Amino acid sequence: MHRTLFSTPVVNTVLRALSLAFLKLAGWKVEGALPASARKSVLIAAPHTSNWDLPYTLMVGFALHLNLYWMGKASLFGPPFGPLMRWLGGIAVDRSKSNNLVAASAQALREADGPLQLVVPPEGTRGRTRQWKTGFYFIALEAKVPIVLAYMDYQRKVAGLGPLFTPTGDVERDMEEVKRFYAGIKGRNADQFDAQ
Repeated sequence: MHRTLFSTPVVNTVLRALSLAFLKLAGWKVEGALPASARKSVLIAAPHTSNWDLPYTLMVGFALHLNLYWMGKASLFGPPFGPLMRWLGGIAVDRSKSNNLVAASAQALREADGPLQLVVPPEGTRGRTRQWKTGFYFIALEAKVPIVLAYMDYQRKVAGLGPLFTPTGDVERDMEEVKRFYAGIKGRNADQFDAQ
């Protein structure tokens, strides 16, 4: 995987300190810790209802000593911001092409030399959606890594890492269990998130 701000020495230390200070001043509490068994994992990014989710996710990633990579629509990676987005941990996703993103992501997780947490929003968009996409689930299943139920509750100003979830292959039953965890969590634009 490409170098990011999480793997850049000195910058990482400075940004971690700034992130902790900002989150504290803004009244946010960060909970949880990444278990050793989840050094390589898929993090659900839910709810995803605002552009503010990315900077907060990056700051929480620093606070929790994570090595985050995240998926974003390809248009974010065009000139002039493409190199910056990749340095922020971004991986471009071209939704107009039918490429095998699940297989490529699973392979990248398996082959990573060190810790890697791949952040995937199950809604696939910031806008209101009734149906969650299952890409995160199949990436974890194929890579044989756990899913971390990460969250950002804007109502309570609490963000962090919830329990680990190991996909069983029964996607319908597993998705019901995952969605139950997110039922009471409110995004920045709460009316755009539905964990049902």
